Amino acid sequence: MSPSNGGGRIHMPRLLIVDDEKSLCQMLEIAFRKGGFSVETVSSGALAQRKMNSQHYDVVVSDIRMPDLTGIELLEYAKKIGQPAAFILITAVPTMSTAIEALNLGAYRYVIKTDKLVEELKFEVGRALEDLALREENARLRRELLRVFAAHNIIGQSKPMTSILEMVRTIAPTTSTVMITGESGTGKELIARAIHEASGRRDKAFVSINCGAFPETLLESELFGYFKGAFTGADSNKKGIIESANTGTLFLDEIGETSLSMQVKLLRVLQERMVRPLGGNVDVAVDVRLIASTNRDLRKMVEAKEFRDDFYYRISVIPVHVPPLRERAADLEPLARHFLRKFALQMGKGLRDFEPQALSAILAYSWPGNVRELENSIERAVAVSGEQEPLVRLESLPEAVTAPSIVATKTESLSEDGLDFERRMAEVEKAYLLRALKAAQGVRTRAAELLHITYRSFRHYAKKHGV
Repeated sequence: MSPSNGGGRIHMPRLLIVDDEKSLCQMLEIAFRKGGFSVETVSSGALAQRKMNSQHYDVVVSDIRMPDLTGIELLEYAKKIGQPAAFILITAVPTMSTAIEALNLGAYRYVIKTDKLVEELKFEVGRALEDLALREENARLRRELLRVFAAHNIIGQSKPMTSILEMVRTIAPTTSTVMITGESGTGKELIARAIHEASGRRDKAFVSINCGAFPETLLESELFGYFKGAFTGADSNKKGIIESANTGTLFLDEIGETSLSMQVKLLRVLQERMVRPLGGNVDVAVDVRLIASTNRDLRKMVEAKEFRDDFYYRISVIPVHVPPLRERAADLEPLARHFLRKFALQMGKGLRDFEPQALSAILAYSWPGNVRELENSIERAVAVSGEQEPLVRLESLPEAVTAPSIVATKTESLSEDGLDFERRMAEVEKAYLLRALKAAQGVRTRAAELLHITYRSFRHYAKKHGV
């Protein structure tokens, strides 16, 4: 038993001992003071209540049977006032019902008074401090993750995002390879950065490369680096991205776009922790944590022999799936408001909220482009809004978002002044065209089928409305 059991706790652990047997209190006080504890003892439950009203304790050791209050009643009182101490109850007359009641109420341990009581209490108090330190560290990590998530626009209160937060908290301290899957625009790189910033490598480099943005030969030189003369145009030495990420985190975005030969080379790096620049004959040791991402189904690619199975299993040690925004309805409004605050501040606009029709349109839209589309749409809405306007108007949002709202109002009541029939019908036609195209993922022949019109008619309407 030692204060160091507290897993980095910097204050002297505070212990309150409650027992009407004064000789036992004295014996325990001596034993724990020698162990580096700050110890206070009281001989009744009422005195213990007074202490807990004004002091914070890490651990409370209390007898169950006392003249005024029982240890169970004292435990209930501590819970009521929010005293965070771990409670260890001791008794010379154990009963099964009392033990069960104590543990159900949240007692940390139930210890029987024997001639080995001091040794048992030292052990249990030490364990209680370790558990307390672990809970405090987990709470600190969760707060830090929430800060990191907010900094990277990872906002969400839906069950899927809560699960991802917990997963990131769990896996960040490890060095295991992570595979992040999800549709384009869901924020896979943001999750990767959150893992990095919550890890022990947070002060080292986070190096990212989109594997689909380079032809194979150029990707190889970017990843592995090269020496002067290694190929035509290599007029100087260049360190590769993998080596640049040494001791940090390497993020390979869209890894499903790599060729089979490139997968072999990357697998060697992961297995041997070595990289050889092009044109070189000496391997360079590297210590990188790999996080990869893809919007493709790698399992199907493995079955189709388009992706190596050994490489797939090597990079999929810890899978993290980021669901599309349409499956995270609870996150839409918090994300929209977050982006509104962000861009209003950046552009110096006085916007505070969305008008009801605008918010309804945002919540009704399916957001096929996911968080990226939502962010861009809110940025556009803020940019086109007046500097003194307090609310984002429906008209400020992109047509793809507002089209369903226009359709929903096609049978609006006539005012005394009437309405522009042709303009309104044109808006309805255009809205349905846009909705059909979205549902058909941009395939015009399919969109025409959904509207029960010929492809020729669809082309006519699309040209008419500039779709």
